[in-house]
Amino acid sequence: MTKKDLRHLSRKELVDIVYEMAEQKENGELPPISEITAERDRLNYRERFRKVFLSTVSILIVVAAAAVLLSTLFLPVIQVSGDSMEPALHDGDILLLRKTKHYTAGELCCVAWQNKLLLKRIIGLPGDSISMDADGTVYVNGEQLDEPYVSQKSLGECDIEFPYQVPDGTLFVMGDRRDTSIDSRSTVVGCIAYDQMIGQVLFRIWSSRKD
Repeated sequence: MTKKDLRHLSRKELVDIVYEMAEQKENGELPPISEITAERDRLNYRERFRKVFLSTVSILIVVAAAAVLLSTLFLPVIQVSGDSMEPALHDGDILLLRKTKHYTAGELCCVAWQNKLLLKRIIGLPGDSISMDADGTVYVNGEQLDEPYVSQKSLGECDIEFPYQVPDGTLFVMGDRRDTSIDSRSTVVGCIAYDQMIGQVLFRIWSSRKD
């Protein structure tokens, strides 16, 4: 019983407690002071532990909520599905994105298309003129594009006419694996509007490849 509890007792109740303790002492029923001290220390430790535990849990909940909010609003995390971005990205890789309104050619990005998330590379910005020859060589505004990230060029799934001018407010995107990627070369996907952009790929958190 704590001091706070004793304040709520009546005078008679306090007298009864003191009388009972005196009677126990006279009959030798009270435990040694060392045992009382040990029990008091144990109870104090348990109370401190409870407070620390509750404080730690509260902090962890706040941190977890902040992490979820940060991931949702600013730094989404996604997992690669498919092989359209090989060899730069592999199926199963986990990536950290950065939400932004500013994109440049050559960047890897994640776009929303028909309730799916697609990983592509930005090839052309609004107003750029895009051309491709039969071998899959890409030209932007009349200049051949240097693409060291493409292991094998291909015209791929393409049903648009060249030269193709990227409409305002959109981006021309392509996958690095040109023979299998379905992207802005196809009217099925077309150019990607800025409000379809999920984010820019910052870096790979985890690689599915062990080599």
